[in-house]
Amino acid sequence: MADLFAGFEPAAPTETHPENAPLADRLRPRTLDEVVGQDHITGPEGAIGRMVSAGRLSSIILWGPPGTGKTTIARLLADAVDLRFVAISAVFSGVADLKKSFAEAREHAKIGKRTLLFVDEIHRFNRAQQDGFLPYVEDGTVTLVGATTENPSFELNAALLSRAQVLILERLGRGALEQLLDRAETEMERPLPLTPPAKDALIASADGDGRFLLNQAETLFSVNLPEPLDPAGLSNFLQRRVAVYDKDREGHYNLISALHKSIRGSDPQAALYYLARMLTAGEEPLFLLRRLTRAAVEDIGLADPQALVQCIAAKDTYDFLGSPEGELAIAQACVYLATAPKSNAVYKAQKAAWKSARETGSLMPPASIRNAPTKLMRDIGYGKGYAYDHDAEDAFSGSDYWPDEMSAQTFYTPTERGFEKRLSERLAYWDGLRAEKNG
Repeated sequence: MADLFAGFEPAAPTETHPENAPLADRLRPRTLDEVVGQDHITGPEGAIGRMVSAGRLSSIILWGPPGTGKTTIARLLADAVDLRFVAISAVFSGVADLKKSFAEAREHAKIGKRTLLFVDEIHRFNRAQQDGFLPYVEDGTVTLVGATTENPSFELNAALLSRAQVLILERLGRGALEQLLDRAETEMERPLPLTPPAKDALIASADGDGRFLLNQAETLFSVNLPEPLDPAGLSNFLQRRVAVYDKDREGHYNLISALHKSIRGSDPQAALYYLARMLTAGEEPLFLLRRLTRAAVEDIGLADPQALVQCIAAKDTYDFLGSPEGELAIAQACVYLATAPKSNAVYKAQKAAWKSARETGSLMPPASIRNAPTKLMRDIGYGKGYAYDHDAEDAFSGSDYWPDEMSAQTFYTPTERGFEKRLSERLAYWDGLRAEKNG
């Protein structure tokens, strides 16, 4: 039997890579200890570290941005716990490929060899295809390791999520990216042809993507340059806008943090300065617009609902005009945010509501407000007794909308600043009516 199925076994990993292999492949970690930037899950106290120590691996979903090591970790996991490794991509595979993988896994299980099935871009499988994994995961035919760049809560079936642990991979930080460049220089036996500020700019341009960084480094190693490139020369060479760092070498993340905190602190002059620093250095305008939009919803919220509108309008204007004309719209949004009344009430409310949702699980809403599209659902009480608010005086019924097992919670408490002062008055008015109607 062992000989019969030997053809199914993947080739054993080699300790060396061909010299003409891509740099990123040559530097691929050979053990979990060599993985950079993900110590929170691969370290001794991390979820993966504990699984490996126990010698038993559960099905997991690796969720994280591109270039953070999802495929590498899956391969190393199979080696660490002595599982057969099989990889498929949801982009290129269909039902026939899945059936073949499951059939081969069952045959190998008969001879005592369990299978780790790695599914890249697992979110691209539709709901029915995802359901197809369930029996094979449940009976242990395969240990599933899925990789996705999308939020599993939205893209994966609840049934599949309940059988797998979701592990979040983080964008690689500066330290991890520096480690990768150090390894690249060791592999190539020479330093990158960059000045220190240009090296900083290269790291910042990777935006946490280790694979992208190594590909850019390989391009730089492939040419003979008369002298190291400075940030402007690097930008021209790679044909990519990269952030330029001044003589103080303040990093990309320090500047964006300073911009955000200046807006939060209602200092439009400082906010404009840091915005200018980043735009003139070649930062991507859309990155700045995303951060401004985040500031609008985190630090201003409903104290001035127009803040979010200004950010989206600035993004649309920039898309329409491009640089440099469209950058004026970014500056306008920045000043608007810095001068707007501030409130993090919605931000705090979101965190509190999410925490409550996780703690309370799947409580059903009251029967009176459940959807009742069928006769059966109406017969068992769905929708019964629902009070239509528009039929009530003041268009307010005062009904209790919380699950029967929960008391009413307060997540959102508006401030007395800006538009939220009016919202506070509305909530107080409705609270009074509710108390009056419910005795």
